[in-house]
Amino acid sequence: MTRPIPIFLDGDPGHDDAIAWMLAQASPLLDIRGVSSVCGNQTIEKTTWNARRVMTLLGIRAPLAQGRKGPLVAEPMPAPGIHGESGLDGPALPEPAVEPVDLPACELMARVLAESPEPVTLVPTGPLTNVAALLLAHPELKSRIAGISLMGGGVTQGNWTPAAEFNILVDPEAADLVFRSGVPITMAGLDVTEQALVFPEDFARIRALGNPVAGVVADWLEFFYGFHRNIGYAGAPVHDAVAVAALIAPELFRMEEMYVAVETAGEYCRGATIGDRYHLTDHAPNARVILGLDRAGFVQLLVDAAASYGEGRT
Repeated sequence: MTRPIPIFLDGDPGHDDAIAWMLAQASPLLDIRGVSSVCGNQTIEKTTWNARRVMTLLGIRAPLAQGRKGPLVAEPMPAPGIHGESGLDGPALPEPAVEPVDLPACELMARVLAESPEPVTLVPTGPLTNVAALLLAHPELKSRIAGISLMGGGVTQGNWTPAAEFNILVDPEAADLVFRSGVPITMAGLDVTEQALVFPEDFARIRALGNPVAGVVADWLEFFYGFHRNIGYAGAPVHDAVAVAALIAPELFRMEEMYVAVETAGEYCRGATIGDRYHLTDHAPNARVILGLDRAGFVQLLVDAAASYGEGRT
């Protein structure tokens, strides 16, 4: 029996973060050692509250730490138009039974890394602020990071500006530091996550499972799809779950090794992730960039994960 991969979740839930955490908690291949909130789609207070409620719903019993108030340098840029004013609008969630520990996020990460018998994989699905803060404060622990499986960026497109994806744009300085760190990176950017569509008929499959978690997941998908349907999507792109799925079932994905740089300046391109797909520079690859997926297999992972939370009405 293969030992589970120890992971640390870092995110700004967010419907797709919450679904990513649902997938991680359900998988026997992963062992969640810690969780942290980050200032991203909403303020740190709101994302921490949402993290507490999601962890309570899913039964995640790892320690939780609150992240920094904002990005390393820039001002916060909440996005209530996507996930709602709370940052996780939609179905009612349980009152939180999880209290944050009295440590900053980067210090909880450091403690988990230092105390783990084996290196830990970081799974950030929001801005990379907390991961960068860890690398700045504890460079001696870099070797304790097995890798970083992140959702962010895109080597062919942006979604918040023509060049930049939201998570990277919120804190490009943090992303630049992470991509230059030398830690192995798996990048689930828009190149693949825009393909990670969950269609309304898939929502129905999940809802039909009948257990309480599956019902909430279906409601999250319905809410998230509401925004995307209005701009022409055929389904809900569950971006963040790809960063978790790549650890559980890498065979579902097509990846390329390449050098990725982060633009921290520029009138039009701040926050862009520039991928050297054709090896035009002398830089060695610093990331495995995911460019394609088996959509049906990805959806089946989500359905199976939701089913694992118990039998339902059927």
